[in-house]
Amino acid sequence: MACIKDQDVQQQFSNKLEEVRSKLLNQAIGEMIEMEEELCQTHKQFFKSVKDTCLKKFKEDETMFETIQIYRNELEHISTLTKEKRDIIPETLSEMEEKETQKENMIRNINRLKEGLVKKKELIISQNKANKARLKNLNKAKLVFQESLGLEIRKIHGEKLQFIFRNINHKDPEIVYTFILRISEEGSYEVVSCDPPIESMPHLERKLQETNNFSAFLANVRKEFAS
Repeated sequence: MACIKDQDVQQQFSNKLEEVRSKLLNQAIGEMIEMEEELCQTHKQFFKSVKDTCLKKFKEDETMFETIQIYRNELEHISTLTKEKRDIIPETLSEMEEKETQKENMIRNINRLKEGLVKKKELIISQNKANKARLKNLNKAKLVFQESLGLEIRKIHGEKLQFIFRNINHKDPEIVYTFILRISEEGSYEVVSCDPPIESMPHLERKLQETNNFSAFLANVRKEFAS
C-alpha cells in the first residue's frame, strides 16, 4: 500500500480533489445560470403581467376619469339651470298671482255682464209688454179717430208713426196737419216733428208720458191744430 506521503499519491489526490471541486463548481455554476435564466424569465413574465395590468388599469381609470368629468360637467350644467330657475321663481310667482288676479277680475266682470244682460233682458221684456200695450192703445185711438175725425196713421222709416189729421179746416177739409211720433228704447213716446208747429207740444208730450192716455193726447193735439 502506497504511503499517503508519497509525492505521486498526494498529487493524484490533489488532482482528484481539484477535479471533483471543478465538477461541483461547474455543476453549481450551471445550476445558478439555469436558475438565473429561470428567474429572469419569471421576472420578465411578472413585469409583463404587471405592465399589462397597469395599462389595463390606466385605461379603466382614464375612462372612469372621463366619465367623472362628464358627470361633473352635467352636474355643473344642472346647477346652473337650477340657479336660473330659482332666480325666475319670484317673477313666475308674481306673474301667476297677476294672472290669478286678472282671472278673478274677468270672472267678476263676466258675472256683472251676465247680471246686466239678465236685467236688460228683463227690461226689454218689460218694455215689449209696455210697447204692446201702447200699440194696442194706438190701434184703439186710430180706429176711433179714423172713423170720426178722418185721422190717418202711417208707419214710416225708422220705426216711426206719422199721424195725419184732416177735416180740421172747415174752409178746406183736405188740408193736412201732421206730426211724427216714435217710441224710444226706454219705451217712452217722443214727438219727432210737427207740421204746423204746436207751441204747447212739449207740454202735451210730458203729459202723455205721465198719463199714458194716448186718446187724450191725440184729442189735445187736434184741438191745438184747430186753434
